[in-house]
Amino acid sequence: MKKKIICIIGTRPEVIKMAPVISLLNKQSWCVNKVVATAQHREMLDELVNFFKIKIDYDLNLMKKNQTLSTLTSKILLKMSKIIDVEKPDLVIVQGDTTSVFSIALSCFYHKVKVAHIEAGLRTFNMYNPYPEEGNRVLVSKLAHFNFAPTADSFKNLIKEGINKDKIFITGNTVIDSLVSTTKKYKKLPDKLKFLKKDKYILITFHRRENLGEPLINLCESLESLSNTHPNFDFVISVHPNPKVKNIIIQKLSNISNIYLSPPLIYKDFILLMKNSYFILSDSGGIQEEAPTLGKPVLVLRETTERPEAVNSGLAVLIGTKKKNIIKNVSRLILDKDIYLSMIKKVSPFGDGKASNKIIHYIKRYL
Repeated sequence: MKKKIICIIGTRPEVIKMAPVISLLNKQSWCVNKVVATAQHREMLDELVNFFKIKIDYDLNLMKKNQTLSTLTSKILLKMSKIIDVEKPDLVIVQGDTTSVFSIALSCFYHKVKVAHIEAGLRTFNMYNPYPEEGNRVLVSKLAHFNFAPTADSFKNLIKEGINKDKIFITGNTVIDSLVSTTKKYKKLPDKLKFLKKDKYILITFHRRENLGEPLINLCESLESLSNTHPNFDFVISVHPNPKVKNIIIQKLSNISNIYLSPPLIYKDFILLMKNSYFILSDSGGIQEEAPTLGKPVLVLRETTERPEAVNSGLAVLIGTKKKNIIKNVSRLILDKDIYLSMIKKVSPFGDGKASNKIIHYIKRYL
């Protein structure tokens, strides 16, 4: 009898990182794969589901404005419980560290269903930074039967927390699988992105919950100063749709000639925007993984990171969110060619684009 597997997607990063796994599972003769969408990110999720041609079997449609983490968790527990009762899966696969991921893993635990956790073992060792993600991933590791760690560092983190080494498998990160396949298909920057006046541009993204408020103000004021100090560069901000981010960025930066505010781009266009940038300034976790593979230095706008591999390899710099540090580090990377070149010549520590194959291999072997 074929094994039954359920894959979970809820947010934009989850779709990107689960897509190659789902695609490979759909080609296997030994299993039946179904996809559950929690729709924690509704609009961003739909765009990527279409791009990667993912068939959704269950759409929980949980996205509501201003709902609390407690409300979201309870909704997922109740709805996932019904799906598990109907489908009776042999394995449920989750990815990352969102509230959806933790809630699904908890529901599976209550039903004694095995859980596979992709991107396991990432840690900042600060339960409130990032919040609630650090807590989510620590808890999911305890509940998971398979922990697919992207790097040796994440493997070590799990061992230190007492996770059985027989439940940990180093695979690389599946985000690189999606990145590699996309850059093979799409080569040129679309005409709609050829709006920049300067030869070089710096790409900026900023969205994390812990960076709202003063850190966001610091970033805006830093970019205003940098745009004046370095008029030969354009600064492109991919503006997150969250009103708490969007409204402040528009208010502070919309009238500066070499700062461009872009709405969220579809996945392939954003990858090409990254690929053609000079370097990237971001608080995103995924971009810390993608940028080194594209040969782009990344300055990380966070106080901590659960992806120290890029920093330790000299491919990224953790600069925090203080105005002085942002201005200093951006200017140094613009002005010091030697430092810039040292950050683009190394191999990415996050894998070779074959993580999904390794994950499917391990799942098949153990199921």
